[in-house]
Amino acid sequence: MRADMLKSILNELNGTSADIEASGVISTDGLMMAAVLPQGMDEDRVGAMSAAMLSLGDRTAQELERGGLEQVLIKGNKGYVLMTHAGHEAVLTVMAKPNAKLGLIFLDVKRAAESISAMI
Repeated sequence: MRADMLKSILNELNGTSADIEASGVISTDGLMMAAVLPQGMDEDRVGAMSAAMLSLGDRTAQELERGGLEQVLIKGNKGYVLMTHAGHEAVLTVMAKPNAKLGLIFLDVKRAAESISAMI
């Protein structure tokens, strides 16, 4: 039931922008709770990489005295990966196209993360 509600939030998020290619809700220990991924993308890999990057981001923010981590943004030549906390138990990971309008995506991701946080 909860997985269906999470997937509904992800479907709505993916529908807000043609620039969003994939999204997932991952527990802080790296397990995929819900995902809307393209065919052939490995859920387990997305979950594990998200958990690893978020852990590293948390530590970096603390060590360099930047306060609590809000998000991690990775830019590659084929697009972006954006990770943000969705409450204390989960992470929202979004993959976007290289020419994505990041301002709008940040806003949509923040809203989705708040919805996910309220649900979990």
